[in-house]
Amino acid sequence: MAVVMDLLHRPTKPLITSSPPSISAAHDRNSNHNIHASSRLLPLPNSTTSSFRSHRICSHLAFHASKSGHGCSWMQDNSTYNDIVTNNKRNHGPLHSVFPPRSAESAEISSVKDLFEFICSGPLIDKLGFTSQTIADSIDKWLENGSHVCKLFQLNDLYLTTPQKARIYHYYIPVFLWCEKQISDHRSTFKDGDDIPPLVIGFSAPQGCGKTTLVFALDYLFKTSGRKSATISIDDFYLTYDDQAKLRENNPGNALLEFRGNAGSHDLSLSVETLQALGKLTKEGMKMKLPRYDKSAYNGRGDRADPSVWPEVEGPLTVVLFEGWMLGFKPVPSELVKTVDPQLEIVNKNLEAYYDAWDQFVKSWIIIKIEDPSCVYQWRLQAEIQMREAGNPGMTDEEVLDFVSRYLPAYKAYLPTLYTEGPKGSVSERTLVVEIDEGRNPILAG
Repeated sequence: MAVVMDLLHRPTKPLITSSPPSISAAHDRNSNHNIHASSRLLPLPNSTTSSFRSHRICSHLAFHASKSGHGCSWMQDNSTYNDIVTNNKRNHGPLHSVFPPRSAESAEISSVKDLFEFICSGPLIDKLGFTSQTIADSIDKWLENGSHVCKLFQLNDLYLTTPQKARIYHYYIPVFLWCEKQISDHRSTFKDGDDIPPLVIGFSAPQGCGKTTLVFALDYLFKTSGRKSATISIDDFYLTYDDQAKLRENNPGNALLEFRGNAGSHDLSLSVETLQALGKLTKEGMKMKLPRYDKSAYNGRGDRADPSVWPEVEGPLTVVLFEGWMLGFKPVPSELVKTVDPQLEIVNKNLEAYYDAWDQFVKSWIIIKIEDPSCVYQWRLQAEIQMREAGNPGMTDEEVLDFVSRYLPAYKAYLPTLYTEGPKGSVSERTLVVEIDEGRNPILAG
């Protein structure tokens, strides 16, 4: 399928327009396979499954190999990643902060059987209802999606470390297939000829755990399969600089509302307008702009980006990927809040309005679970160190500690309920809980 490179992400006062359907030429795809590379791949034994077509699998794995027989052309040319980031108006960090780096432990994928068994050993496989037979029957799809992810992040799909393989084949692809099933179930509830609104999938996960990168990869996979998707973040709904200043003035001495982040620092009316408008993007030619937030404005205080730079999405949308660190949080008894941090009382009160503004629109949930919220500090510190080492502005260690400390009370108050009860209105068959380790890879699914 054609690889659609123009990933479109988010804008603010949603504006829907209708225009004649556009016809875009399909991207040419390089179909030259590297014979030398594929000859190194050993086919699965026939005893595994009669439907396992080893010659096709070898072709998929070798699809992006360079003409020299090693390395990948996109390892040297990062235009795919950079073009997508630019089009989405997102500021992703360096690639080494996205995936575990390549090291001496990188090993050539020399056996299709080994990769198949690695996929089957993933911690999400049983939870998602996969079996070795269903994986074997759909192995072409697994490998094609894996190749797309490798291309996106400039990884050589013939030389992956174990952590890189885990991130792709134990995490991103199983979650993508789960999302596809959710979309199929959603669309099956409508009749032929109905306008089918996009499915809104909510991603709730603490900062730094990789949720934005996960959504980034899923969005790319949807577009490579020819489906239109949109991504939005709760960050896109932060108050303007002026309104945030008013919030700070109205809550003097409350460190949790001094800067953006906690409940009360979002424009909820903008959230409702945007999510409602996205739900109406059901026809070809319908377009809208999505709000974006510029965190660098006013020396890091932040402000809503100018509408001229908001990305545009076009219908018909299949799915909306909505992510945020506090998505799905719900108020808890005030007695509990006081024991965590008295400053959290007003935040807890503000949270009462968030279900109607955010959560009611989400029909399927992915909850990324961590054991210890203190990981957020380490993850953020790693990101800032990498930013500084790359020559970009970054917070000092002390600034990182101060930044994270403003979120920890909310984590302590709301994560236990999120993990045990789920978001308000969520149902088990439409909720996937993925527990990750300190390396951001899944270890359990609840």
